[in-house]
Amino acid sequence: MDPTPARNPQFLFDFGSPNAYLSHQLLPPIEARTGARFEYVPILLGGLFKLANNRSPMEAYAAIPNKLAYERLEMQRFVQRHGLAAFRFNPHFPVNTLQIMRGAVAAQQLGCLPTYVDTVYAAMWEQGLKMDDPDVVAAALADAGLDAAGLLQAAQAPEVKARLLANTQAAHDRGAFGAPTFFVGDALYFGKDRLREVEEAIGRRPA
Repeated sequence: MDPTPARNPQFLFDFGSPNAYLSHQLLPPIEARTGARFEYVPILLGGLFKLANNRSPMEAYAAIPNKLAYERLEMQRFVQRHGLAAFRFNPHFPVNTLQIMRGAVAAQQLGCLPTYVDTVYAAMWEQGLKMDDPDVVAAALADAGLDAAGLLQAAQAPEVKARLLANTQAAHDRGAFGAPTFFVGDALYFGKDRLREVEEAIGRRPA
């Protein structure tokens, strides 16, 4: 009997979230240990914030400097704990991710999502590129051997735009309010600090 359940755990992501990038880096070891394969679900974080009446930590804690400083400290600790030395906070943050998230949906439809995700995450959170500049995006995709022109054109298709909106609405309907969000079956887990619980939940799923 195949030990891998039919329904894969899901990773709901937006490239604008540094914590989603950090989570992305730690999913392959979890997959190796559990035999699971995460389904990557592109969402639009700004849209989800509006639906959930949520705000980014930078906004929510703007009047609490000590809280923001502590959030940065915890991120540094996480990076050091897991050896994620390539991480660099993007100097252009916050970056409008609408086009690159539409691009993720297009890449999913064209069968090149894993390479696309690795490329865009590296550009955003390792190379510090301004990934809401179409020329910068095109250059990054081309450098990775992707069909930049084809992806950017496909990202403008009405069905791609509709799929991103539908993914975002469905995330909210299931209880999500930010990124990274994980679903193991119907169980929701939020944030990079829940990865251990995500892995444990995968291990508890029936074969």
